[in-house]
Amino acid sequence: MNVAVAIGGLALLILIHEAGHFIVALAVRMRPRKFYVFFPPALVKRVRNGIEYGIGSIPLGGYVKIPGMHRPAAGDLEAHLERAVGEAPWLARHLEPVKHELAEGRLEEARAALPALSETLARTQLSDAARRDAERGLTETDDALSPEAYWRASAWKRIAVIFAGPATNLVFAVVLLAIVYMLGVPTDITREVHSVVTGSPAQAIGLRPGDEIREVGGVAVTPERISRAIRESKGREITLTVERGGSTTVLGPARPQEIEGAYRLGFVLEARYEGFGFAKSIELASRDTWEVTKAIVGSLGRIVTGSGRDEVSSPIGIVQGSSEALENDYRDYLAILALISLSLALLNLLPLLPLDGGHIAFSIVEKLRGRAIPREAYEKVSAIGIAVVLLLFFLGLSNDIGRLNGG
Repeated sequence: MNVAVAIGGLALLILIHEAGHFIVALAVRMRPRKFYVFFPPALVKRVRNGIEYGIGSIPLGGYVKIPGMHRPAAGDLEAHLERAVGEAPWLARHLEPVKHELAEGRLEEARAALPALSETLARTQLSDAARRDAERGLTETDDALSPEAYWRASAWKRIAVIFAGPATNLVFAVVLLAIVYMLGVPTDITREVHSVVTGSPAQAIGLRPGDEIREVGGVAVTPERISRAIRESKGREITLTVERGGSTTVLGPARPQEIEGAYRLGFVLEARYEGFGFAKSIELASRDTWEVTKAIVGSLGRIVTGSGRDEVSSPIGIVQGSSEALENDYRDYLAILALISLSLALLNLLPLLPLDGGHIAFSIVEKLRGRAIPREAYEKVSAIGIAVVLLLFFLGLSNDIGRLNGG
């Protein structure tokens, strides 16, 4: 159940990211064509005011389709109609006028020629796959030639639409952290055991939630000294003296396990919580967001130098960490979700295509140079960006597998 909630939280962050793009695109009259909760293909869908709203069958985040992300090229349409032309060679002579106008840069003429090609396709007998590809090509070309196309918009509109996704995640992180502060954050720990990790040494010796730890290894400890005493054992067997139901019990011995560089028995102590007012919570949440942002930017710099590669995590590790936080306390889960939202915002702002930061960077460069960057440059930079993103994913995946295996 906790894993499902953790996956749902990650999907929510992606959904609100896409919602940010969608809302701002509407606001600047760059009318999106589709907005889905989850990813297509659609389970249910409905068209309203020319926009297709739907619920997708792949339960991961959301999807928004903004028309004409790139200036249309003759080769794009030809690639989509390749199968149709193979099945009905006479279509080539109807496709040629549109290709010619696109190649010559006469975009209005190209759009005006699309209906004739569309009518010819409708009368031609084709396989389902060929018709699907051809119709998709016509739709995308028509979108890219429309006045609402992304690539036609002014630089500030393009930047606003793209920046809205990361900005929504950033705002969500601050709001979620503020909620955590209003609900209450731990200010002090107690001797009482809050939870015991399944399969841990603590569970093996019979430690239970509600036990009050008095001694570690026969030495009296304060609440603040409990974790430190376990860490200082360096993995040697120790006992726990606990108060349970009015009587004192000695549990163990148990051998602490080394987890992420520290020796632990596998339990969490109960904490005292303090809540804050709205204004103070916003202030504290903003401060934390800024501090974590600096830490994340620093870790990205260390990845480049090679010293921070073990700090990268994949979606698998993110879900695992969220699930473990949810087991501990729902407030911990909300705080982790806020930090993941912040990380998603910052990752997307990296100046790499196809990330949002790459689109923002290209829009700025195009504004400065006064003309569009060639399509070939977009494709080459996108290939590099995809390679970097995949490298980070597999690096994070290897780290997560190593942690799961205790490496």
